[in-house]
Amino acid sequence: MAGHGGRTVRDLRRESRSSVLQRLYFDGPMSRLALGSAAGLSSGSVSNVVAELMADGLVEEAGTLGTDGGRPRTLVRFAAGRGRLVGVDVGETRVRVELFDLSMSELARTERVLLGHGSRSYDAGVVAGHILDGVAEVLATQGATQGAAPGPGELLGVGIGVPGIVERTADGTLVHGQTVGWDAVPLEGLLRGSGRLPPHVPLFVENGAKTLGQAEMWFGGGRGARDVVVVLFGSGVGACVVTDEVERGRALEWGHLTVRVRGRRCRCGARGCLEAYAGAEALLARWREAGGEPPPGADEEAALTALLAAAGPGDGGASDPVAARVLAETAEYLGAGLADLVNLFQPERILVGGWAGLQLGPAFLESVRTHTLAHALRHPAGRVGIALGRLGPDAVTVGAAILPLAAFFARGGRRPSVDSPAPVPAWRAALGGRLAGQRGRG
Repeated sequence: MAGHGGRTVRDLRRESRSSVLQRLYFDGPMSRLALGSAAGLSSGSVSNVVAELMADGLVEEAGTLGTDGGRPRTLVRFAAGRGRLVGVDVGETRVRVELFDLSMSELARTERVLLGHGSRSYDAGVVAGHILDGVAEVLATQGATQGAAPGPGELLGVGIGVPGIVERTADGTLVHGQTVGWDAVPLEGLLRGSGRLPPHVPLFVENGAKTLGQAEMWFGGGRGARDVVVVLFGSGVGACVVTDEVERGRALEWGHLTVRVRGRRCRCGARGCLEAYAGAEALLARWREAGGEPPPGADEEAALTALLAAAGPGDGGASDPVAARVLAETAEYLGAGLADLVNLFQPERILVGGWAGLQLGPAFLESVRTHTLAHALRHPAGRVGIALGRLGPDAVTVGAAILPLAAFFARGGRRPSVDSPAPVPAWRAALGGRLAGQRGRG
């Protein structure tokens, strides 16, 4: 039966459920009266929707609110413990898998080291195996299930952040990760084809910089902003831009912007890319070439720690000039790269995240900020704030887990079926695109 604007009664009911769920998620607990006003529903409609959601176990009572001279009003809230979400960060040195409840409180985690780091080749089958093993491990620790029946331990979806360009095709998602040797890798097909992930469990694959941006917009430093660029500074560098025109966010291969013609060879094969100078892998390589000596056998994180220690004041009050110079050059390259983002997108905020960005910290960021403002046009530079991301090194997994959560909201809290794949909603478009990020992580 058709409703308003060609929408069916089912569509209208789903939209009402979605609106109520999102309002309670970000602004609850609320009374039915306040909820109806916020969601644009009549008192009768909101009562019916809340009753439905309570019957489904998605909404629960949360005490009463006294009123002046009137009858106390019962508050209702989103039932965050009703289901489970999995977020996966396929990084360039490890695969991290985390299990969350619906409030995004972490319940379990596991990691698998990628031993092929540095070879520019990651076996897709091995990575898929790490993902599947990790999902099974975190679910087992909490007694969560992959079954179809709704319940407190039900897995509502798996989100995966990957390095590279994500292409959606009729046969599933392909990943083009040139710097890690992936050429049209059918990651979704590998995961589904294993038989270890039931077909009814929603699966989302997205660029890691975009999932980082998603997390910061919902729960971190992007809250309340209209135009934001979130930078992922890890082994390489990437970015996600979120504007009114790009509501779902767009991953940028920012690390492969040319900053020096005929410059250093980048991992992608081209010369002069920003990533050849500013990514952690390149930063450490330049330190070694200049005579720096990271601890033998140290991984990237430990080597970067050693570089920072060398660049800072030593016991005698002096720093290693080689390490200090390499770090200063990196700040200038990164600042010039950020200036390009300022000139292109004129954001009100730039957030720097990723394990390397967070490890380099506030002192390094201040130098980056100085170089950004020196290279950018005065007007857009005068309105941009540059800060570190607020969610720490787990932001990519948090953002990946938001993918199935946003789809769950878009379905009005209903479980997907095998024949009805989960919608891909605009993840920051919660209630008009301005609500996202009003709730802090639990």
